[in-house]
Amino acid sequence: MQTDNRPLSPHVQVYKQGWTGTPSILHRITGAVTTAGSVLLIWWLVALASGPEAFATAQGFFGSIVGQVFLFALTWTLIYHTLAGIRHLFWDAVIGVEVDRAVFTAKLIVFGSIGITVLLWIIAYTVGGA
Repeated sequence: MQTDNRPLSPHVQVYKQGWTGTPSILHRITGAVTTAGSVLLIWWLVALASGPEAFATAQGFFGSIVGQVFLFALTWTLIYHTLAGIRHLFWDAVIGVEVDRAVFTAKLIVFGSIGITVLLWIIAYTVGGA
């Protein structure tokens, strides 16, 4: 029988979210967002096959500010989810599961995915133009 006022299990009010938990949550979220974003890719492909009017509508959306922000966010989710998946593959091989390595790789995938996304978009705008 419990004699003090401590919770029986960690609770959100007493649990401190650390660097190892954040990527886990983001990995799940980015997986769902990437899946939902695939619907827009399918829309673009169907519009491409449907003719010039449908394709112009899709291109109009993706070329708008809202579309560009969405594509930027979708690019980040794809890169983040891929890096987190690679991290999990290493963990399956029992590589990098030590606490200090897990924290380091957590920070690496969060900041690395942001850096890779920005770099990719800079390259895309430089090569392809606005």
